[in-house]
Amino acid sequence: MRPEAVVFDIGNVLVRWQPEAFYDRVIGPDRRRALFAEVDLHGMNEIVDAGGLFRETIYDWADRHPAWGDEIRMWYDRWFELASPRIEGSIALQRALRAKGVPVFALTNFGKYSFAEALPKMDFLSDFDRRYVSGELKVTKPDPRIYQIVEDDSGIRPDRLLFTDDRADNITAAARRGWRTHQFETWQGWARRLVAEDLLTETEAGV
Repeated sequence: MRPEAVVFDIGNVLVRWQPEAFYDRVIGPDRRRALFAEVDLHGMNEIVDAGGLFRETIYDWADRHPAWGDEIRMWYDRWFELASPRIEGSIALQRALRAKGVPVFALTNFGKYSFAEALPKMDFLSDFDRRYVSGELKVTKPDPRIYQIVEDDSGIRPDRLLFTDDRADNITAAARRGWRTHQFETWQGWARRLVAEDLLTETEAGV
């Protein structure tokens, strides 16, 4: 049986999310390594993803680490550079699925307030039939509760959901619930999986 809905992660599936690469470009690899060794920026971001305030959380961390204040504030001030570039091949797949009437959901660790700021600037964020945003739900992947929210809200059986995410722990958590999964590496690999699931033709998938 074909999947009834396709579920996309966002970071490193629809947009590149590699903050270290941004800081390498802006402050250089040596200073970036020192910054990330001294300040748990990913831990800071997890607070935002779990529903914490966006600018306020980041600026608070900057105040707590004044030696790195300017660099930490970049996480907010230049966030759209951190969350770039778009992965156009994946966005095309998202839109091809919807054009065929396949329900497409987002399941993402993304702050409530950062998502609200991103919506008018990232048009593809509006191209979902349903959105499950960790900051709004107050639970993040790979907590099993967030997957159950998707199941309960959509009414779709786990084995009829096809989910792609770049992180193995998120994929494993979904697979344990019976979801079909694809660990994202390239949009072409994801396209071939959609073709294999009989959701898109090779032409529609661009492969």
